[in-house]
Amino acid sequence: MVFIIMTGSAVLSTLAGDAQAEGRCPPGQYPIGDGQGVGGCAPIPGSGGGEAQSAPVPTGRWIKTWGAIATAVSTGDMGASVGRRSRQEAVSEALSRCSNYGAKDCKVGTTYKNQCVAYADPERGSRGRVSYSVASSKEEATSRVLSHCADIGGGQCKVLYTDCSEPIFESF
Repeated sequence: MVFIIMTGSAVLSTLAGDAQAEGRCPPGQYPIGDGQGVGGCAPIPGSGGGEAQSAPVPTGRWIKTWGAIATAVSTGDMGASVGRRSRQEAVSEALSRCSNYGAKDCKVGTTYKNQCVAYADPERGSRGRVSYSVASSKEEATSRVLSHCADIGGGQCKVLYTDCSEPIFESF
């Protein structure tokens, strides 16, 4: 029996030595290396321990929105839409608003997505056409449309409309 006790204590001694070796690593990791003084720690597979971090979990999504401007050459009427979820919705609304004033020849002048727009008209006496400009801000769109309107019309232009179609955040 003494022999079994000695064997048991030898086994316990060996197990205690292994437990101490793991003790040099943080919880959730185990020692690695060649035993020749070169070693390190690695995460225990499936334990979730160690320095590994999971990827961020999305909390929602961004939905693109559309805008459009329609004009009638015969009457000068204009219709605009902003914040629509599809290009077709934006076009339909802009055409409908333009024709609400009685114009029969409304045509879409521009569409835009997640941007801003500016619409300018040459002042009376100028021979220019209406101008549109799309940009990342109202200020930039306004500056561009005034420059373009003056270039094609040779006179002063007046900004009649600006707006932005901004994305919508939808939470999960």
